Amino acid sequence: MLGLHLHCTALARAGRRGALILPLLAALTGACGDDGASGGYYDGWGETPEEDPTPKLPDDAQAGDGPACDMETPVTLFLSPDDSNSTSSPVQAREAILNGRSLGSVPLRTWEFLNYYSFKYPTAQPGQITVTPELTRVDGMPEGQYVMQIGVAGEAIGNADRRLMNVTLVLDESGSMDGLPMDMQKAVCREIAGSLRAGDVVSVVGWDTENAIKLSGHAVAGADDPALVEVCDGLAAGGGTDLNGGLTAGYELAHKHFDATKLNRVVLVSDGGANAGVTDTGIISQGAGAQDQEGIYLVGVGVGFPETYNDSLMDTVTDVGRGASLFIPSAEEARRMFGERFVQTMAVAARDVRVRLEMPPGFSIVKFSGEEFSADPAEIEPQHLAPNDAMVFHQTIETCAPAEFDLDAEFTVVAQWKDAVTFAQREVEVSLQLGEVLAAESPMLKKGAAVFAYAEALKSVREAVTTTDALDPAFAALERAEAALPGDADLAEIRQILQAL
Repeated sequence: MLGLHLHCTALARAGRRGALILPLLAALTGACGDDGASGGYYDGWGETPEEDPTPKLPDDAQAGDGPACDMETPVTLFLSPDDSNSTSSPVQAREAILNGRSLGSVPLRTWEFLNYYSFKYPTAQPGQITVTPELTRVDGMPEGQYVMQIGVAGEAIGNADRRLMNVTLVLDESGSMDGLPMDMQKAVCREIAGSLRAGDVVSVVGWDTENAIKLSGHAVAGADDPALVEVCDGLAAGGGTDLNGGLTAGYELAHKHFDATKLNRVVLVSDGGANAGVTDTGIISQGAGAQDQEGIYLVGVGVGFPETYNDSLMDTVTDVGRGASLFIPSAEEARRMFGERFVQTMAVAARDVRVRLEMPPGFSIVKFSGEEFSADPAEIEPQHLAPNDAMVFHQTIETCAPAEFDLDAEFTVVAQWKDAVTFAQREVEVSLQLGEVLAAESPMLKKGAAVFAYAEALKSVREAVTTTDALDPAFAALERAEAALPGDADLAEIRQILQAL
């Protein structure tokens, strides 16, 4: 199966590097699905969906068939989940379902579901990360298959202890923002104002077909700085939508007030429309910073309704800007992401995290949660890890020769990253033997399985798979997770959404 995964991975990576050409992204979506290179997902918990959406390989390439089964060469793969706090697609899906709308235009990026819901892995010491690999096998899985989950967590940082920030808000005042989108933009602006503290610097540009600099290098007095709150409350919709002009003005301000001792962020808020000017992501990539220096990272915040939001455009620009893509449909969500999770959304605990998985000969990943994986590290773009957060990889792995597999063989996970402040290269390595951990089914692993099965159930609904048992795997995985984590708010939300389908 590796060949097809790598083919789609390469296409997805080419699309991102050519993100300036949106039609190419659309073409890739048609070829590999809008869920990246991962394909579909079998939840691996004893119940196989009636229809598996994963592309099938030719018969001669199936695991265990003749020369395709290499029991001599160890397997090394590099994994990427996308930015650890991109969360747009699960929020769009929730809003569409609970409001009785179609999922037809909603993107379903599985890794964002793992980003959005919380996983309590051991937190790291300052400047470090923790790696927690887990392996298990569940009754009903095909012979030779196992469930693997890897949690990569950063340090815990409170708002009072985070690095100071240089924040540039790029706020959409075009006519399409009238109504709910503008209300949500104001809510985001106010929540950011409430989370900033003395020593932070903020600039604001409002844009439609013209750009209005509302604040430039303003040192905030503390939370709810009066000058910033006044700007938030005074936003108004009108005019066309020159996204490129707004971003250009925003990055000019960010560069003007750039401070390498602070965390530099551009926050773009928009419904994603761009009907005037030229949308050129070159200005974003130029500001994103080299691998060994502070950059200006972009947070893209979508507002409004899922069915009218231009997700493709916002996802593209945030990817180039090495930041997160969010969707805010309510004041409650604005409070969650820019109040409760402000540090998680805006700060960086570890830079350029690269995860390497080393497996015994004959093993392959047959289902994967992340954005991409590859045997070639050059095809996998490292990603930043936020404080108070975890990158979670959940996959099904398989040996092509189950009868020959040695339970004492080792699996090793290596995480490499750069210090958030000094850019010093660091590494941590964790190994485990399958025979030692098969009996361990941790609550976090069960929660990961539930989140995956939930995402796959939504894909079935979107693809008009209407069999009566299409949701059964999701409910079964959810029940296992609920038994391990009674009262978990994330699982309660997932149940509410599944029951509304």
